[in-house]
Amino acid sequence: SFAFIAGVVPLVLATGAGAEMRHAMGIAVFAGMLGVTLFGLLLTPVFYVVVRRMALKRENRVDSHDQQA
Repeated sequence: SFAFIAGVVPLVLATGAGAEMRHAMGIAVFAGMLGVTLFGLLLTPVFYVVVRRMALKRENRVDSHDQQA
């Protein structure tokens, strides 16, 4: 992801013929990839912890139910 983001930098810094279109496209791709990468780095561990806690609670609930029966 970071390699792709770095590869888009020439589009962001475009000059010459067609620079306006390349600049606009470069900004959109650069910002989108940067945002998705940061959200992925932050939200993946958070999502894992949330799912793991839910699984542990469910496991504890099943264990306590088995002990009562």
